[in-house]
Amino acid sequence: MATASAHSEGAELGRYLRARRTRTSPGHVGLTVGTGVRRTPGLRREELATLAGISIDYYVRLERGKETRPSPAVLDSLARALHMDDQEHQHLRELAARAARYAPEPPPAPSRTVRAHLKLLLESLRPHPAYVISRSMDVLAWNPGGLALYAGLEDWPAKHRNLARYLFLHPAARDLFPDWDRQVTGCVARLRAVAGTAPDAPDLTRLVGELLLKSPDFAGLWERYEVTGRKPAQKTFRHPRIGTVTLTSQSLHVEGAPGQRIGVYTAEPGGPDHDALLLLDMTAPRPAEPPAAAPETA
Repeated sequence: MATASAHSEGAELGRYLRARRTRTSPGHVGLTVGTGVRRTPGLRREELATLAGISIDYYVRLERGKETRPSPAVLDSLARALHMDDQEHQHLRELAARAARYAPEPPPAPSRTVRAHLKLLLESLRPHPAYVISRSMDVLAWNPGGLALYAGLEDWPAKHRNLARYLFLHPAARDLFPDWDRQVTGCVARLRAVAGTAPDAPDLTRLVGELLLKSPDFAGLWERYEVTGRKPAQKTFRHPRIGTVTLTSQSLHVEGAPGQRIGVYTAEPGGPDHDALLLLDMTAPRPAEPPAAAPETA
């Protein structure tokens, strides 16, 4: 079992390297190419090996998952050759650590229980839309605007509400976001980054398996293996009830609740976007389970 697991982790490292190599153009890394037709998209294996200062045979073994213990110096060289940013470089290190079987202890299992005081916090943020989501983007709790902002999401059963599922499978999502392409690219990148540290987690594998089956758009982005989610500070919604609004987004990790984050959208008080949020809050369906006010026990 240990050998099979190590091979699996090495294969994941190899898939990531191959995805980055095939998406890196020779010109981007300073190579001059001839006028002939290149059958290989992006860099050839030998080109990347040369740029990184390692042997071609060693690199091929890395990409095929047969070499699972690259040194930190090799990883740094590959990251530089592929012009990886800090987040992509860190993801490469994490995959290599898992492949070499010296990864740190896995993170705690994600919690799906939202504490009572967090539900009260969501209510206190009204009329600003706010919600709590899991690492796999399940919507675990919300205030009225937090649910209503994603037009049509309230029509799904609570256990089915997931922001990634919404973006790719809900018919209203493409109309809601003028920059839908950028939204889904960032969404998949964030899921890829999480999957790199917990590739066998049931919550992630179920969601990814469903979206690979049901959405060709998701499948194409998943194969690109981007892990940098460039989330803009502002996001524009074309909402069917309140019109077009541009809101500032903020995401916060929840202390003591592994995998949970609070998402909040704000607008400057007194402006038209804030007025639209007031309207959304007043007309939104009430939460199915109002926040409990009882104090928590240790």
